[in-house]
Amino acid sequence: MDSQDIYLTREGYEKLREQLEYLKTVRRREISKEIGKAIAHGDISENAEYDAAKEAQGLNETRIAELENKLGRGQIYDDENIPADKVYIGAKVLLRDLNSGEELRYTLVSEPETDYKQGQVSINSPVGRGLLGHKENESIEIKVPAGTLKYKILRISR
Repeated sequence: MDSQDIYLTREGYEKLREQLEYLKTVRRREISKEIGKAIAHGDISENAEYDAAKEAQGLNETRIAELENKLGRGQIYDDENIPADKVYIGAKVLLRDLNSGEELRYTLVSEPETDYKQGQVSINSPVGRGLLGHKENESIEIKVPAGTLKYKILRISR
């Protein structure tokens, strides 16, 4: 793997591609209209609406460039050759926290796909790295900045 490559799940790649398309079409038009309205108010030298719209435009263009870069370097991670009985990128993992008894569900994804609210954990995070390569019914300990997490892997699915 080239150090510049980014490996993405197919779902993650499509999500980033859709976001890029939205920013390049819908959001650009919205910002253009906002700039037009602000210019219509007259003097733009002290126009807060104009300044805000131009800032939004700059942020949008920066995000577009970031997404184009990620998608341009992105490789769709093909999980056909990965053992289904071990935790790797794209795996959905059901865990039991051995301290609290709580069950947790994570999907291991690449860094650009990470969404903690959706249970998507980066393979580069301490938890993601700690889960990689382990099998069902294994008990593992993962060192994180706040201490040590103790989990039992209950189920792995794709």
